[in-house]
Amino acid sequence: MLQIVLIRPGCTDFDEQGRIKGCLDIPLNDHGAAQVEKLAAELANLNIDTLYTSPCQSAQQTADSLGQHLGLKVKSLAKLKNVDHGLWHGKLIEEVKQKQPRVYRQLQEHPESVCPPDGEALTDAQDRVRKELGKLLKRHRDGVIALVLPEPLTTLVRCLLEHSDLGDLWKVECECGSWSVVNVQPATVSAAS
Repeated sequence: MLQIVLIRPGCTDFDEQGRIKGCLDIPLNDHGAAQVEKLAAELANLNIDTLYTSPCQSAQQTADSLGQHLGLKVKSLAKLKNVDHGLWHGKLIEEVKQKQPRVYRQLQEHPESVCPPDGEALTDAQDRVRKELGKLLKRHRDGVIALVLPEPLTTLVRCLLEHSDLGDLWKVECECGSWSVVNVQPATVSAAS
């Protein structure tokens, strides 16, 4: 059985302000760097074999620090870039909620049906991520691998692996410096590819 450790990067100023990062390159702030130190201690006994990261700056910084602490080489995967939020980049989540209440509610209830203005539809992001996951799952049939991914990409990956619904993506947008484990059965490997 394969275990996949999903790791959210440490926080950035945008996270603390409740802003939408999407695929913007925002560095970790001091609080985020401290979260990564805590993550390293928590992950030390998981026997992670390989550490992959999204190419965004906060994920890359988180992965590089974890790699140093855990003695792992970091592999960046360009196809695991975060969802492109288009014209929503940099906006406060609350601003979208107030100025576009119907779209905000739709994203809470049916996120797969929303495409941010000049951005990437979640269904397109799911297709892109599904293909990349399929490659990873063919390469790793057992052991423990870790993926450092920003939100909402972490949630997309989790839902693809667990065959579950996306749920409210706004709710998890700013949950930084956390991790969880998904156990992947061999049947899941075939289904994701």
